[in-house]
Amino acid sequence: MGQSAAVPNDLESWWMPFTANRQFKANPRLLVGAKDMHYTTHDGRQVIDGSAGLWCVNAGHCRQPIVDAIQKQAAEMDFAPTFQMGHPKAFEFAARLAHLAPGDLKHVFFANSGSEAVDTALKIALAYHRARGEGARTRLIGRERGYHGVGFGGISVGGIVSNRKVFGPMLAGVDHLPHTHSLKDMAFSKGLPDWGAHLADDLERIVALHDASTIAAVIVEPVAGSTGVLPPPKGYLQKLRQICDKHGILLIFDEVITGFGRTGTAFAAETFGVIPDLMTTAKGLTNAAVPAAAVFTRKHVHDAFMQGPEHMIELFHGYTYSAHALACAAGLATLDVYRDEGIFENAAALTPYWEDAAHSLKGLPHVIDIRNIGIMAAIELAPRENAPTKRGYEVFVKCFEQGLMARLTGDTIALSPPLILNKGHIDEIFGILAKVLKQVD
Repeated sequence: MGQSAAVPNDLESWWMPFTANRQFKANPRLLVGAKDMHYTTHDGRQVIDGSAGLWCVNAGHCRQPIVDAIQKQAAEMDFAPTFQMGHPKAFEFAARLAHLAPGDLKHVFFANSGSEAVDTALKIALAYHRARGEGARTRLIGRERGYHGVGFGGISVGGIVSNRKVFGPMLAGVDHLPHTHSLKDMAFSKGLPDWGAHLADDLERIVALHDASTIAAVIVEPVAGSTGVLPPPKGYLQKLRQICDKHGILLIFDEVITGFGRTGTAFAAETFGVIPDLMTTAKGLTNAAVPAAAVFTRKHVHDAFMQGPEHMIELFHGYTYSAHALACAAGLATLDVYRDEGIFENAAALTPYWEDAAHSLKGLPHVIDIRNIGIMAAIELAPRENAPTKRGYEVFVKCFEQGLMARLTGDTIALSPPLILNKGHIDEIFGILAKVLKQVD
């Protein structure tokens, strides 16, 4: 008998991430196949993917050009070290990405996840100031309700309480901007809220408290995603950029969710006309077919390290799987699909229809806010008295049972489907959600 035949297949061994394990294992939701806009469940049902997996399958599932590229690369060269070595696809992928990026974000450092990308960007920011003789700039500024992955750097600058509270004191010297959401002032805004640009001015208070000479970087999501899709107020990101420039502080955009078409352009930096000094990406970078991440840096950040003896390593940082051969092959094929099929343009063209469909849910039971930007939307529900998150969870489960996979954040249902969608898909997604909202107490 082979070893595998003697091992039972049950639900107990896998400790699932960001999951109520006992609840899930009592009534599991298992996915066994995927194609384009749909998943196949273990009982043979077709479920429309309203969340692009986890905000990441922007070109749809199991796209043949990407599958072919991964298979070909796996047969040709499975792995190549990238410490003091290189392989052609890594350089090609970086060049293609640099060409796609706005402004002078022309240098790319590869990692393997959004969490790694954030820790990489924070380390580059700290090392940049030291390289320029301003090593006292060690303070990092995040934002309340921000999500920047699950590394210690990411949870330190992040601002989602449950992701922080049980893990100790975290990085020293971190402060937080206020979040940008106010139901009273911006409920049911379409696109960018008119209220809230003044919240960026709180950065001036933080600078006055700590002094600019101690602050290395500010990191924000252009659109806060995992906390429930919070589009920035009009003018807010522009103000942050101006204040950072004024005080010599690096601005980092976390575009792990917004990158690669989600806001209707390649990057939200382009959508909002604000160029950060560093930009983190992952998810849609490879259409999630192979884990990968990329940190973009502006020329002045990169060039600050290219000093001293040429034989010395400029940045003592990296990962075994940085620029993994399969990831680069998948990424190059993904960029081809985005370009050849006009996927970003499709997202931009459908944004008004998506917005109208999302806001058509206004007035349905329990809906207290609807937010949208690009092909992203959040429907916030009133929590049940003494039972927060339960109503949202019931809506999430019923949607899945009726053919829609959505994303759950507390009592907020978030939607971000693959960007190959059409108007029929939009009607289906919001039709199922509307039906379920009428069913849940």
